[in-house]
Amino acid sequence: MAAAAACAHARPGWALAALGLLLAARAAARLALWLYAAFLRPARPLRRRYGAWAVVTGATDGIGRALAFRLAAAGLGLVLVGRSPERLAAVSAEVEKRHPGAEVRTFVLDFAADGLAARVGALGELVRGLDVGVLVNNAGACYPYARYLHEVDEALLRNLVRLNVEAVTRVTHAVLPGMVERGRGAVVNMGSGASAILPCDPLYTVYAATKAYIDQFSRCLYVEYRSKGIDVQCQVPLLVATKMASIRNPSFFAPSPETYARAAVRCIGYEPRCTPYWPHALLWLLISLVPEPVADRMILNVALDVRAKGRAKDTRRKKA
Repeated sequence: MAAAAACAHARPGWALAALGLLLAARAAARLALWLYAAFLRPARPLRRRYGAWAVVTGATDGIGRALAFRLAAAGLGLVLVGRSPERLAAVSAEVEKRHPGAEVRTFVLDFAADGLAARVGALGELVRGLDVGVLVNNAGACYPYARYLHEVDEALLRNLVRLNVEAVTRVTHAVLPGMVERGRGAVVNMGSGASAILPCDPLYTVYAATKAYIDQFSRCLYVEYRSKGIDVQCQVPLLVATKMASIRNPSFFAPSPETYARAAVRCIGYEPRCTPYWPHALLWLLISLVPEPVADRMILNVALDVRAKGRAKDTRRKKA
């Protein structure tokens, strides 16, 4: 009986040890897969896999501009979409200078203006005869600085919804039919860590909510069109040194648009949701370890500080 009792006591110990080993093996496997994806996984051959052309919205500045150059370097022709004819012409000329022989077309489209449906329809007509393999929905809007919802004026509210929700939806709707007809393509939608990484983004509420729409929109399309040869992906970066983020100098955790774009292009065609720049993924892990009430308070305090500085800047501007 003593031996039987000893065996009974031993079984839970062995079971816990086996469970511990299983969890450790699972963690090691996930770490290995992440390291492979972040540093070793090859980029997709975009032109051969998807098609000869890429459509990039918001292509005159920041991430969109940097992505245009990376896609041209990958051998894709470009349809650059933006609201400024002069800046589109400048980016087009620079692409052709850096990549002789690159085909570049431009299309002027102000997503914040009225008549969006008709203008996106015209863009759809422009690309109808092109072998568009990659669509990058990068154009978007954010708050000038943090503010409470009741402080968001009508113009800003309208622009956030038009650029971050309606424009992404309409442009995707216009480009997808050609991809379905050809049986291949990749759609890349620019989401945000504000909706996918941070537990909340107070004082940027509408921005975060519109990016959550993009996240779910992308995930549903990924399932919807995967069987048709079309890869849909939502990229969720944290801060990048752009005008929209009001960051002038790049840093390790806030890379330049060029550094981010290099990582972003390598991820096209893989996971339905990804954080291409690996230090952002590291931040995601660290944030996930912080209890949500603590994270909420920390993020709110940062936002309140940004709000105070923004309001002070507005006051100085008005006095000047």
